[in-house]
Formats: sequence, structure tokens, C-alpha cells
Amino acid sequence: MKKEIPYNKLVRDLIPEIIKKDGKRCKVHTATEEEYEKKLLLKLHEETQEFTDEPCEEELADILEVIDGIIKYYNFSFKKINMIKSKKSASRGSFDKRIVLEKVLEE
Repeated sequence: MKKEIPYNKLVRDLIPEIIKKDGKRCKVHTATEEEYEKKLLLKLHEETQEFTDEPCEEELADILEVIDGIIKYYNFSFKKINMIKSKKSASRGSFDKRIVLEKVLEE
């Protein structure tokens, strides 16, 4: 009896070949521009959730891989992103002091 497992998600480029090497078959298609954008953002959520569930370097590397894909898709500049990050860190700080804002009191 054949078993079908639906995924309908963005996967790394070599996954279909890995599946075939395992003696299995798979059905794939190339995402349209609109679909690719949606799938990239869903993949970011998926990988972030996996990291939240099990914080480790491998899961963090997966997040970075998706971020690389997002940078390429939107034609962003990694250099500019790092510059913005540095400016925000200088003007607003980073997260090193572990500060939790509980509330703001207005008079």
C-alpha cells in the first residue's frame, strides 16, 4: 500500500534528490513569484518555531538560510542590513542587558 505524506512547503534545493536516493518518489513544482514569497515567509515562521522548540545551532543555521533567501528575493543588501542593525544598536541598544519592559507610567 502506497503512503502519501503531504507537505506543500518550501524545501532546500537538494531535498528531492535525497528523497530519490532513499528509494522514494516525490512530486514537486517550481513556485511562482507570488507563491515563493509566501512560502519563504512561512518557512521563516516554521524555522523560528523549530528553534523556539529546540534552541540549537542547527536550527539557527536554518533560520539564517531562510533569511539569506529572503534577502535575495527582495534584492536587499546584506551590507545595508548590517549597517541598519549597527545604527539601531548604537542608538537604541542591543539585548545584552536582558531588560524586560514591564510597563510605562504616564502622568
